[in-house]
Amino acid sequence: MVQAHCQRRVQGHRGEEPVNAPIGVFDSGVGGLSILQALQLHMPAEDFVYMADNAHAPYGERDAAFVRERATAIWHTLRDEHHVKALVVACNTATALAIQHLRDAHPEVAFFGVEPAVKPAAAHSQTHRVGVMATPATLGSDKFIQLLNSLKGQAEFVLQPCEGLADAIEQHWRDGKDAPVKALCEKYVSAMGDFGSQAGQIDTLVLGCTHYPFALPLLRPLVGENVTILETGEPVARHTQQVLAERGLLADVARVGRVNFLATGDSLIGVRSQF
Repeated sequence: MVQAHCQRRVQGHRGEEPVNAPIGVFDSGVGGLSILQALQLHMPAEDFVYMADNAHAPYGERDAAFVRERATAIWHTLRDEHHVKALVVACNTATALAIQHLRDAHPEVAFFGVEPAVKPAAAHSQTHRVGVMATPATLGSDKFIQLLNSLKGQAEFVLQPCEGLADAIEQHWRDGKDAPVKALCEKYVSAMGDFGSQAGQIDTLVLGCTHYPFALPLLRPLVGENVTILETGEPVARHTQQVLAERGLLADVARVGRVNFLATGDSLIGVRSQF
């Protein structure tokens, strides 16, 4: 469970030691909470400012220029108004389409992104057949295509664009209805083919969108207990902690971290929803 309190405006951190400034985290909506939870577990002394850009969600069906514009606007808000010391782009689509743009514009800043866990999936798979569920924008991005090309010969990847799934998960947080999410999960899992541990079957499934872990209770019975399902929260949290330590930017360990939430539309984060 993510430990937090909700508020639209966050008091600035002017006057605080730079190491105790907050870490920014953003996604198009609630999906990045799966990353935030892992960050909190690894760095309990850190403050976080989480931005849900739900007024402009979903990113997965937007073009690259739009996503870059939103990422830039959010970065400026978190930097100028909330004085964050680093930014975690807790969205696969925004990472694929916008993080390099941010890094090029601000090389002095530590930006952390997420990407589908296809590298560990290829290493783990015994059948050498890996399923990848992600948004159309992520699967079609140059960044993802380059990542996949670097793994040629290591596994066969079954790519499944999941149009509408992130939006349905977002809507579930609003109304509690899981039928649309369940229907889409069934549709996309079925389209990928057979899952299992036998030759020719998919034995490893990569969740290439930070929203999708919230549908795990629906996905697990569809693929079976023997299929490994990989997400990105843990490795992102470990990498963020490592880099901030190397830069001398980890908060004082005696502190107790807190999380503040911002939203560009109606916030859904105050309600913890379960399938």
